[in-house]
Parts: sequence; C-alpha cells; structure tokens
Amino acid sequence: SLFTENVLAHPCIVLRRQCQVNYHARNYHLTPFTIVNIMYSINKTQGPRALWKGMGSTFIVQGITLGTEGIISEFTPLPRELSHKWNLKQIGGHLLLKGLTHVIAMPFYSASLIETVQSEIIRDNPGILDCVKEGIGRVVGMGVPHSKRLLPLMVLTFPTALHGVLHYVISSIVQKLVLFVLKRDNSHNLPTESSTSVQSMLDAYFPELIASFAASLCADVMLYPLETVLHRLHIQGTRTIIDNTDLGYEVLPINTQYEGMRDCINTIKREEGMLGFYKGFGAVIVQYTLHVAVLQLTKIIYATLLQNVS
Repeated sequence: SLFTENVLAHPCIVLRRQCQVNYHARNYHLTPFTIVNIMYSINKTQGPRALWKGMGSTFIVQGITLGTEGIISEFTPLPRELSHKWNLKQIGGHLLLKGLTHVIAMPFYSASLIETVQSEIIRDNPGILDCVKEGIGRVVGMGVPHSKRLLPLMVLTFPTALHGVLHYVISSIVQKLVLFVLKRDNSHNLPTESSTSVQSMLDAYFPELIASFAASLCADVMLYPLETVLHRLHIQGTRTIIDNTDLGYEVLPINTQYEGMRDCINTIKREEGMLGFYKGFGAVIVQYTLHVAVLQLTKIIYATLLQNVS
C-alpha cells in the first residue's frame, strides 16, 4: 500500500498537480485517456525523470509531519490516538493536533509542491534536503526570491489545515466503515483446524488493504476541488515554471493574482467553470486503477501460496 501510494503512483501525482495549477489549460484532462497521452508526450520530450521529480521531498514532508505530530503529542495533552472510550473533548484535541501538524509542515509542503510541478526543462538538479532549506527560507523570509504576489503563510494556514483535517476525518470514517463491513462478512467464515497460516494472514491483512484503498480514494475524490484551490494558493508568487499540459512540450509561467481562498474559488468558477476545480482528475483515476491492479496481484499471490500449501 505504501509502495503504491508513494512510489508507483508518483507520476500520477506529478501530472495531477501540474494540471491543477495550470490555469492556462484548455484541456482539463478529466479522463485517464488524455492523462496517459500527456504522460507519454512529457516522457518522450524530457525523459522519465520528468515524471518522478519531487518524490524525495514528498517522503521528507511525510517524515516531518509524523515527527511533528509525535513531538506535539508528547509535550501537550493532545491525544495522538483516540481510545475506545472517546469523548468530544478527546476528538477536538485529536483534530487540533492534526491541524497544528499540517500548519507546521505547511512551508515544507509548499517547497515539495514546487519541486513536483516545476518543469524539468528549466530546473536544476535539487538536493535531497532542498525541500527543508526552502521551507525554512519561506518561514524566515530568505532563500529563493519570490514575487510580490506570494501569499503570506498566514493566508495559507486555514485552507491547509482545513484540507488536512477533512482528509483525515473522511479517510478515517470510510476506513472504519469498510473494515467493519468486511470483518462482519468474514466472521461468518470461522477458521477451521485445517486453516493455514497463509489463509489467516490473508483474512487479517487483505481487508486492511481494501479499507485503506477505499479511504484514500473517497477522501481524494471528495476533496479534489479544495486541493486544487490549495495548490494554486501555495504556488502563487513562487516564480514556478510548469510544463504545458495541453501539448506535452513547452513551458508556462504561473502568474495568478488570487487574494485568498475565497477569491481563488470565485475566480476559478468565473473563468474556468465548475470543471476547473477538477483539472487533472484523470490522473486520480489512473492512480487508483494502478492501486486496484496491485491489490488484485497481491490477492493472486496469496491464493497461489494457499494452493501450494494445501
């Protein structure tokens, strides 16, 4: 699951983000067919590295997020996990912890986002820790010079925390519901003495994989419009040059002038229509199709092992 989400699906994440921030685009890439075509064009003109850029920084952001969450929960009463006997105060504290974590990781997320959408044609080879350096520079107001259109971190705080908390809430609810249904169905098939350890492993872990897949899919689909707005706000004023997602070659500057979240929503709605919030959605379809293929392959491997054991 981790391999699929963070490695195998990375080209889809790169294209998805480039489409989201490309306000010039006439082709919205709402289907997987156009996304696959543009992937082929970019790979042909720039090489495979163009689709794998920024992968190291995404792992760094995940590490910063996990580390920050652990440190905050260690030195504050905010709970990292909810007990079975939870109450509203515990839930509020838990969600506050998630929100604070996303806010602290925000400048590094911004730097990682730039690495994934910046065109390979014009960018230098970034170091593995450039994401950290750029993130700190964004906080202290130093580093790479930005334009006057760069939004202050305070303006980005609410949409970043909102997206992070909503994504966590939706994925957690969906995961628990799917897991409950799958385990209830499996409970009718009680294990027998002849049950193998492979069968037990399949029954224990495969529902977890399916629940995790369904949770990520639902959260990504439901929050896609908000993610589009978030990425446009983060990228504004950073002098980022992206690939032309209509042609697969040439580059385009990002010169938006949004004043904040509300202005960004209204501008997209007015100039690009409601489908403008879903630019690059075909990449999500490709991403989760790959995920389904990996899940199916995993099940086939387990089934083969079961046959060999029996």
